[in-house]
Parts: sequence; C-alpha cells; structure tokens
Amino acid sequence: MNKQLLGELISEAVAIFIIIAFGDSVACMYVLYDPSPYLNSYWGVCMAWGLSVTLAIYVTGSVSGTHANPAVTLALAMFRRFSWKKVVPYWVAQVVGAFVGASIVYLLFSPVIDHFNQTHQLTREAGGAAGVFFTHPGLAITPMHALVDQVVLTAFLIFGIFAITEQYNEAAPSANSGALIIGLLVATIGASMGYLEAWAINPARDFGPRLFAFFAGWGSSALPSPHDYWWIPIVGPLIGGVVGGAAYQWLIYPFLPARQRARDELRMDTGEQLAATPPR
Repeated sequence: MNKQLLGELISEAVAIFIIIAFGDSVACMYVLYDPSPYLNSYWGVCMAWGLSVTLAIYVTGSVSGTHANPAVTLALAMFRRFSWKKVVPYWVAQVVGAFVGASIVYLLFSPVIDHFNQTHQLTREAGGAAGVFFTHPGLAITPMHALVDQVVLTAFLIFGIFAITEQYNEAAPSANSGALIIGLLVATIGASMGYLEAWAINPARDFGPRLFAFFAGWGSSALPSPHDYWWIPIVGPLIGGVVGGAAYQWLIYPFLPARQRARDELRMDTGEQLAATPPR
C-alpha cells in the first residue's frame, strides 16, 4: 500500500469517526435523558448530525474528498471516475472509523446508558438504549418498507451531493462553503424524513456502531437484530446511492450550460489544431 492511499484511508476513518462521535452522542442526549434537552427541538438533533458532517469534510476533504459513506464511494466510482480499486479499502476504513467513533460515545455515555436501562427495567440483550448506536424502523414501518425508504433517502443525499460538488454547476456553492451545504442537506433529510427509521443513509454509519454494540453487550439485538434488520441500512443506501447518482447524471448533468460551453470550446480548439496541422 502506497503512502497516498494509506493517508486517504486514515482520512476516511477519521471523517466518519467525527460524524459518529458527535452524531451518536446527540442521539444519547435525545434518548437517554428525561426530559430530553431536544424534546421540543428535534431540529437540533438534525443540525448536530449535519454539522458533524460539515466538520468531517473540513478536516479531511483535502486528503480523501471525505466520502465517509460507502454509498458515496460507490456512486463516485460509477459516475465520477473514482478508482474501483479503492472502493473496498474505503469501505473498510469507513466501517473501522464508525466502530471507533461508537466506542468513544460508549466511553462518554456508558454510565448514562446503564442508568437509563435500570430506570426503565431494560437490558442490553433486550435492546435497551440500542437506538443511540444504530438505526431501526420507526412507527408503523416494516423492514421491507424501511428498505424502500433508505433507497429514496440516500438517493436524495447523493443527488444533492453531486449537484453541490459538480464543477459545471454554476449555481453550486464555492469550495469553502460546499461542506456546510452538504451538512445542511443531511440535516434536512433528517428533519423531514428521519423518524421513518432514523435516516441511516450510510451503511458504515449504521454497521460500524452496530458491530461495536454487538461486542459491548447488545448481542443479537444488534446483530442480526430483530427481524434480521441489520442488512437493510447497508443494502438500501448502496442502491439509493446508485439511483441518486444516475438521476443527477441523466437528468441534470447533460443540460448544464457550463458543460456545454466547455464541450463547444474543446471542439473549437480541436478543430483549430487540425486546421493548423500541415498535410503530409
């Protein structure tokens, strides 16, 4: 492994470590305290998740581009010429970073988790306080409906990321503010659709903490989880990432005026070069 790739993998692990350290911590604040400081201000939870993404991008974007999400990595490989050789290493680094992020949350909040479970006569094995680490279906949501939800939510995410980061999109934010807009996109998805199943929209964000919780005493309530739910926040976002990326590439990208101008200029330059080439 060369030094550049090693740096990119460390960057990806650090990025999602930041996201989980702050994001799962705000989940602890929301779930474990009574009354919850976010009881009537759910938008604050969404903003904490979104700003954790923004911070991760500012910290690591110059090294790896801050995918911090296997669905993003897959979509970039399919539509933005990201190297397929790096896809699986990026995925592994992302899961590792999420696992370590969950361990930090546990270090901080384990006494509060135990107090919550004791107060509510719950156990880890039965899933007590598991929701602070990983996602599960909300009110009236079946696992198969959750799969569809995750496809749709992640499609919105990738569609938005492609638009925000597209070089030919003249309406996109500048490089320094793009991270903030992506964070607000994550927050908006959570604020509008997050109660469906806690808006995983990221296989590593769910699986890394879920794997940690499995080893930290939650056992089968984490893996495979009730109704074998564990695979849905993995498969759904991966499919959704492809759908969202394809939607942008097919519906918006071909019609961007700046892209068309660049193609016209390239044709003119090519034509001038051909005209200037003496016949043989």
